[in-house]
Amino acid sequence: MNIKFPFYFKLAIILLTFLLIVIIMREAKVILVPLLISGLLAILISPFTTWLEKIKIPKALAVGFSVISLIAILSALVYFFYNQILRFSGDLALLEERVGYYIGLTNEYIEANFEGVVPISGENIQNTIFQYLYENAAGLTQGVIATVGTLTMVFIMPIYIFLFLYFRQFLIDFILLSFDEKHKLKVRNVISKVKLVVQNYITGMFLVICILMVLNSIALLGLGIKHAFLFAGFAAILNVIPFLGPFIGSTLPILFAFLTKDSLWYPVGVFLAFYVIQLFESNLFTPKIVGGKVSMNPLMTIIALFVGNFIWGLAGMILFIPGMAILKVIFDEVEGMEAYGFLLGDIRSARKKTHSKTLREQLREVRGRFKV
Repeated sequence: MNIKFPFYFKLAIILLTFLLIVIIMREAKVILVPLLISGLLAILISPFTTWLEKIKIPKALAVGFSVISLIAILSALVYFFYNQILRFSGDLALLEERVGYYIGLTNEYIEANFEGVVPISGENIQNTIFQYLYENAAGLTQGVIATVGTLTMVFIMPIYIFLFLYFRQFLIDFILLSFDEKHKLKVRNVISKVKLVVQNYITGMFLVICILMVLNSIALLGLGIKHAFLFAGFAAILNVIPFLGPFIGSTLPILFAFLTKDSLWYPVGVFLAFYVIQLFESNLFTPKIVGGKVSMNPLMTIIALFVGNFIWGLAGMILFIPGMAILKVIFDEVEGMEAYGFLLGDIRSARKKTHSKTLREQLREVRGRFKV
């Protein structure tokens, strides 16, 4: 006996399921975020581990050396930015003086041109912002290290990565055993594509970040902006967050140039340099290096950013983009879910795919007409 449920009942079940998933993800953030980051990093360095195993290095040693190499690279990056932030904290007095100077100019203009308008209270701004920075400059830099140096990051995540790498074939076999024999070929294909997408995304974004850091550093050094490497690296890393990241990354050096330089041409020059670099990034570097396999349409990307920020904060904004790419691969391969893969994918790629499919169907129809 088939029971047909009304549409509003099905919709309510879907919404309740979605709400339950969101609640679980928010409550289990401490567990899920390190697991997902570890899984992505394990997939990233798995080719290196496989290569070590092929040259007859024991599996445990190959995995351990891969994890140690990854930790060394990440530690070097953290140490670099830690030193840059310490140097930046030494210029807080100069920034406070310049902010006070520009607030004074603004108040003079307001008093000369607008009667009855209350001037800006520079002391309040300086007390709320710079006093906090003075008191917590060391704490902020140490806080970055403390955040990275928590038990989760320093101890748990390397263990996760080690176990993911060591048992990677075991986990693949488990997934394959979970499906019927007739579906195993498609499941194996999905696993291969997911692995390729993750590796393309992380390695591609790392190369793009390196290129952007070099170009940003050249631009800022050429304009004589202090702490060029800090601003260049910060802007390059923020580029991982689509749309919002490049805006924040370029705003900080523009504001710093405005406060520390006597001519307005310097912030204008920083703006133009970052704008041109961003044009190259969005139209050349990312499409060519990261590739179309990870491209998402802007609407779904923005939704993923807001949902990721709501659920996991900054970690969610970063993790949800490759997560969407993985979902797209799964949806494209699962029968009946192609529409959702189409929804997540890049509009131009989807149009090309649809057009080519229609063309093949037309050719088959033409060939069929000439068959006897």
